[in-house]
Amino acid sequence: MMNFSSPNFPLSRMRRLRGSAELRALVRETHLSPNDFCYPLFVVPGENLAQPIGALPGQNRWSVDKVIGEVAAAMAEGIRSVILFGLPESKDSEGSQAFSSEAPVQRAVRELKRSFPNLVVMTDVCLCQYTDHGHCGPLCGHTVDNDAALEILAKTAVSHAQAGADLVAPSDMMDGRVAAIRAALDQSGFKDTGILSYAVKFASAYYGPFREAADSKPSFGDRRSYQMDSANRREALREAALDVQEGADWLMVKPALAYLDILRDLREHFALPLACYNVSGEYSMLKAAAANGWLDEKLVTLETLLSMKRAGADLILTYHAREAARWLA
Repeated sequence: MMNFSSPNFPLSRMRRLRGSAELRALVRETHLSPNDFCYPLFVVPGENLAQPIGALPGQNRWSVDKVIGEVAAAMAEGIRSVILFGLPESKDSEGSQAFSSEAPVQRAVRELKRSFPNLVVMTDVCLCQYTDHGHCGPLCGHTVDNDAALEILAKTAVSHAQAGADLVAPSDMMDGRVAAIRAALDQSGFKDTGILSYAVKFASAYYGPFREAADSKPSFGDRRSYQMDSANRREALREAALDVQEGADWLMVKPALAYLDILRDLREHFALPLACYNVSGEYSMLKAAAANGWLDEKLVTLETLLSMKRAGADLILTYHAREAARWLA
């Protein structure tokens, strides 16, 4: 006779509810849908442009006239939100093009809201794409001047709201940026414009492909003096708590895949909607493995996105948005 270690066996057999696809569907705890995805898009000056991004296979930089068609296709597949990143015509030491009403992001927001009134349009608020040195604010020596950056970030957020953005998303990791942006929006008559804060943004090697896409590589040093140290978990809760106090409407963890523990921590401590960013390096390494036949792209992509939803994300910013939406249809 067999000696079973569990006193409940054979009364409790976990496999009973795994025997068919129909049974598994009935007891599935976490579900993905296109509503869970926000599609990141890069907009550039010019017309009739769809520039492939080498480090992000399948992704492009779009001129404003071309991004309309890309968004229309995404919406037809069930995507309901986008976040815009812009590249300017020129750069300077302060990133002043970031708040120009005729910059690509502001123009794209106006056109998207005109064409698709029900589309949720979010905008990244940062200065690294706009400064000639690639850091997230004006410099004082070789250090970003935190408080000077706040003024420019606030002006940028207001310019996005004026264009029609539903949510502005500061990603710079300057101290006090959420409070500064909230005050500027309110004083400018945009009390209903929300703030999706990159509350917990780690200094990460996973951002490599994005820096090619956004032309935002620092000309010297790195961003470790303002982005979070990958080793710190408790500090993430402090960062998020400060953003809640300053008026954030959403919180975000970036990157996602290597920081699912942080995502779960925030889910357990805060009641605000929670987003995560499935960043460029996470996307590109999966694409590379799939291109080499090492992984089943569809299965691994959906499993990866499901892990983020299961960890607590209400929204996943992902370059996989369109293909994942098609696979889920």
